[in-house]
Amino acid sequence: MVRVTDGFAPPLRDGVAASRVGVADGRFATLLDFLAARFPAVADWPARLARGDVLDADGRALGADAPCAAGSLFWYWRDPPPEPRVPFDIELLHQDEHLVVVDKPHFLPVIPGGRHLRETVLVRLRQRLGIATLAPMHRLDRETAGVLVFTVRADERAAYHALLRERDVHKVYEAIAPWRADLALPLLARHRLEKPEGRGFMQVQVADGEPNAEALVELVERSDALALYRLTPRTGRTHQLRVQMSALGVPIVGDRIYPTLWPEPAADALPDWSNPLQLLAREIAFTDPVTGEARRFTSRRRLALTTGLPG
Repeated sequence: MVRVTDGFAPPLRDGVAASRVGVADGRFATLLDFLAARFPAVADWPARLARGDVLDADGRALGADAPCAAGSLFWYWRDPPPEPRVPFDIELLHQDEHLVVVDKPHFLPVIPGGRHLRETVLVRLRQRLGIATLAPMHRLDRETAGVLVFTVRADERAAYHALLRERDVHKVYEAIAPWRADLALPLLARHRLEKPEGRGFMQVQVADGEPNAEALVELVERSDALALYRLTPRTGRTHQLRVQMSALGVPIVGDRIYPTLWPEPAADALPDWSNPLQLLAREIAFTDPVTGEARRFTSRRRLALTTGLPG
């Protein structure tokens, strides 16, 4: 059985937290043998071990020939290839001992995953503020901009997550999408959304059956061809607003998934920053479960109806 300890966590490195791995059995004679088998795609374990970049559960640097017993726990830092910098900044909206709230730009993922590590909101914030315990209270798609809340203290995280589970968080979004004269607004969009079976990323589908996704759709302003919509979700399904707007015949401008899934650009291709998804998390509000105060945070970003680009 792997021993888990809460007494030690390595310091951040450029905002990046260390990863933790445990040994399930005792078939490896040395730490190098274990790491080479556990992460076969990583070729530089000898160099990392020589630098002292692998630690035991108490924070001691280990060498390649360190013993590797069943139940051992080790810390290490990921060393991914260079990432292209997302050329948009995070704006800090609020900070106290419980919460950090930011205005997220388009194109920046919230947390590390896949090809994204340092170019994420979480790592940039940890690097900027030096708070290793930061964790997102909720998520936004990489393509979506707007207000994003992080919790500061690990022991308070469950209380904030419970707000989302109980639907005690009020969220408002804005989106630019085509204008349809025959779409009577305001309307309550109700659909049944389902993920297709199978592994890997696929589009969420609208299916027959009892609706499990609801959002109020309102018109803010319009031009000849486009409109700025206010979207107030009453549920929190994956890609909900993007799917529902597409299902209404008004897919959000810049959406590379709905209604048509665009091919993923090559890993070595330079990103195209010129066509962001026109979806903005405008506002989030809730009663703070820790302090009891009314919280309301609003994005300072704007979607420009005249150009379809964020202002």
